[in-house]
Amino acid sequence: MAARRLLLAAFGATVLVLAAGCASGPEKPKPTPLESFTPTLGGRVAWNSKIDGVQFPLSVAVSPGVFTVAGNDGTVLALEADTGRELWKGSVGAKLGAGVGSDGRYAAVVTRDGELVTLEAGRVLWRATLNMRVTTAPLVAGERVFVLGGDRTVHAFDAQDGTKLWSVQRPSDPLTLAQGGVIAAFKDTLLAGQGPKLAGFDPRNGDVRWEVVVGAPRGTNEVERLADLVAPLARQGDVVCVRSFQAAVGCVNAERGSLVWTKPVGGTDGVAIDDQFVYAADASDRITVWKAPSGEVAWQSEKLLYRGLGAPLVTPKAVVFGDSEGVVHFLSRDKGETLLRVNTDGSAIVTAPVMVSGTVLVVTRNGGLWAIRPE
Repeated sequence: MAARRLLLAAFGATVLVLAAGCASGPEKPKPTPLESFTPTLGGRVAWNSKIDGVQFPLSVAVSPGVFTVAGNDGTVLALEADTGRELWKGSVGAKLGAGVGSDGRYAAVVTRDGELVTLEAGRVLWRATLNMRVTTAPLVAGERVFVLGGDRTVHAFDAQDGTKLWSVQRPSDPLTLAQGGVIAAFKDTLLAGQGPKLAGFDPRNGDVRWEVVVGAPRGTNEVERLADLVAPLARQGDVVCVRSFQAAVGCVNAERGSLVWTKPVGGTDGVAIDDQFVYAADASDRITVWKAPSGEVAWQSEKLLYRGLGAPLVTPKAVVFGDSEGVVHFLSRDKGETLLRVNTDGSAIVTAPVMVSGTVLVVTRNGGLWAIRPE
């Protein structure tokens, strides 16, 4: 997946580190050829649409019956999941650095210049200058907008008028990932990634309720020791599971603030969970599936090695991965067998697939919105 780039920033200076396979390193292995198969899961492209290309860490926001998306040029729009019909469209008037978060009423994005912009039904409600780099989509929940900065600072704003409610400065490192981090709601707790730790905050005032280490940084330099938690976080009941960049996959009981299990494994993209398994692909695109209660490996698959897989989605009938060639793979949840394969526009799938009302949406680097309806 295109998100598998290491773009790092030192505050006050910028460092660009290419992913494995850069000009100064060994040639990247060629993608494994796709196997022949007979589809055993029906499916079709229900609709497709277009936004400006996506050159920033985009998250698609979901609410009942609605997908909310955004493009490079600052366009934000809400689409009816069943039909792709445009419900509203707005512009923040600047190129985006992160987005989009939405609760179905308010939608929030961050511009490249570090301005937080919140809209309602396509109309800009308010703007707030953050004075920091942000690559994580804001979280909109409980009439508030929460922002996780590149320096791991957490900010809370009133969703209606932009009043700043609180801010918590957390320990940071000279280098951090220019990739979407973790900020999510769990009951009455705000979850946020703090390097390799998952922290639970009181959303009313920013007090830290608990912290759990998911991944242990490894390596001999600052780049190799990066282990920030990366989006998306996955939830099943009281348990949330998450990827620690190039270090581990782990699960936390967010009600108790305690570690359930963690497994050292490389990889750069988020995970998915259902009532039985946790799913993820590593840096070589080997898919590993762990038993959710114990972390014991249930199965592995190497059929999609080096295809640039992103974070998966679990549906009732399949686990879904998008790849760097714009192919969407529907695999069986118990064995990883190919059930269905859908081609898009040939550019990389740049977001984790999301699902609303039985419709799966993927977004490509070229700005293609592809809604797939498994049958």
